Amino acid sequence: MTSRNGEKTVSPVPPNTRLPARHSGYSDKIFSNLMLFFTIVMVGILAALVYILTKDALPAINKFGFAFITNRVWNPVTDIFGALPAIYGTLVTSLIGLLIAVPISIGAAIYLVELAPNWLKGPASFIIEMLAAIPSVIIGLWGLYVMVPVVRSNIEKWLGSHLSVLPLFQGPPFGVGFLSAGLLLAIMIIPIITAVTRDAMKAVPNEQREAMFALGATRWETINKAVLPYCRTGMIGAVILGLGRAFGETMAVTMVIGNGYKLTASLFSPGATIASTIASQFGEATAGVYTGSLIELALILFGLTLIVNVIARTLVWRMTSLKAAKK
Repeated sequence: MTSRNGEKTVSPVPPNTRLPARHSGYSDKIFSNLMLFFTIVMVGILAALVYILTKDALPAINKFGFAFITNRVWNPVTDIFGALPAIYGTLVTSLIGLLIAVPISIGAAIYLVELAPNWLKGPASFIIEMLAAIPSVIIGLWGLYVMVPVVRSNIEKWLGSHLSVLPLFQGPPFGVGFLSAGLLLAIMIIPIITAVTRDAMKAVPNEQREAMFALGATRWETINKAVLPYCRTGMIGAVILGLGRAFGETMAVTMVIGNGYKLTASLFSPGATIASTIASQFGEATAGVYTGSLIELALILFGLTLIVNVIARTLVWRMTSLKAAKK
């Protein structure tokens, strides 16, 4: 249709006129069904994993019951097994790693996003991401031959001479033990937490910062009041990812923890984690209760990781709900 000025105009569509069906509707259905299939596959894999672990752990579950979690003894000769020292070692080393890694990681992420010059941001971020890709066995060898002597000669001797009144720092400085394992875990999870926190901070709109600067805020006040609260959810996710890596780390921890299966308050003492116990003993385990106990340890580790993720999701959901309520 052409107007008097010679310009083409679009004629309106008459009412009650059916438009031709678009092929995108079929594409949407195919895409949604495909995603549903992938979701079902993932849930099926999770259910199959739990079923297989539970089935293989039945000899230990039937023999010990709940006492397996509270028992402190691990004696393959008498077929008496307990998981408490391994659970304790997993929690202690992971907590040490988080206490060291979280402040360093958040500080590094703040510097890379808010303070570092442009010529440094790219290379520093690349190096941090490369550190996360180093195989754990290499880090374990470095920890055994480089870090452990330093921890034994310097850190543990100093802590023992100055803070020996605390049960945490009593006993001879072995070098291998909970403290070395926690330090090594911190080194391994710092790149993960830093990279994810950096990405979360980069996603904060610049308008947040500009509004704070317009109000006369300093750079630190802008970071503290505008940037960190906005990306808090991403930071929690980064910490949970690091904690999951700390829970499941095997070879590096096995090399430096000393593999002493006992409960002790001293961080200098050799210990064990769930992952290190499975790695060091599965090859020599005989069928029956021994193998079932190791598989039940794996099931407990799976449960711990699941509980931590559920708590993290609950915290994120509550924080998101509070943020939406304030708006």
